[in-house]
Amino acid sequence: MKKTFIILTLTTSLVACKKTTTNPTTNPTNTNSTIVTDIDGNKYNTVVIGAQTWMKENLKVSKYSDGTTIPNITDNKQWQNNTTGAWSYYNSDAVNNAKYGKLYNWYAVSKTTNGNKNVCPTGWHVPTDAEWTVLTDYLGGETAGAKMKEVGTTSWKAPNKDANDTSLFTGLPGGFRGSNGNYSNIGYYGGWWSSTENLTDYAWYRSLSYDNGLAVRNYNYYDKSNGLSVRCLRD
Repeated sequence: MKKTFIILTLTTSLVACKKTTTNPTTNPTNTNSTIVTDIDGNKYNTVVIGAQTWMKENLKVSKYSDGTTIPNITDNKQWQNNTTGAWSYYNSDAVNNAKYGKLYNWYAVSKTTNGNKNVCPTGWHVPTDAEWTVLTDYLGGETAGAKMKEVGTTSWKAPNKDANDTSLFTGLPGGFRGSNGNYSNIGYYGGWWSSTENLTDYAWYRSLSYDNGLAVRNYNYYDKSNGLSVRCLRD
């Protein structure tokens, strides 16, 4: 039974790129930030954390990298019964896209369910569960969440406990869309898919919360039909 919870650097004269490298114990100056563009033309800042390069923003794309459209499902019943790739804006309101990006079901992010397509820009991919673990281990384990959350209460609800964003991952609380199509918890929680499934109905993801500094690894709160945010990792 499904569960629903409320709750390059380019050396040409055309592009000047910057690259941000972070240390988990410091708050570095933002220099050399590389810009990545998806097939829709959305641009994303990136950050180097340890040996990995991550997008600093949630994915906003509406097509796979080969140009195939990902359906935007607004109807709750259709969302609930769907077992193929789909996305939505939080609350079906496009105003949420600029800051929080889109919410995708797991069928959109997994190549085993989306016809071997890539939801991320070419040269990037949805991280596996193991790659998320590399990130959080580098940042100190479960308490890495404090180093991954955007500071302050502009995006996060108070108290946004322990947030310091020293990694410059700049995690945002984009909320969730339940398997029944209902939306919840924007401002309170952020959840990001991995491409790694666990059991038939579930997949691993990471979440951050407004009331603690943890980066939680889980699978059993949100099944594959739920809508979560996506962060892409460089190949």
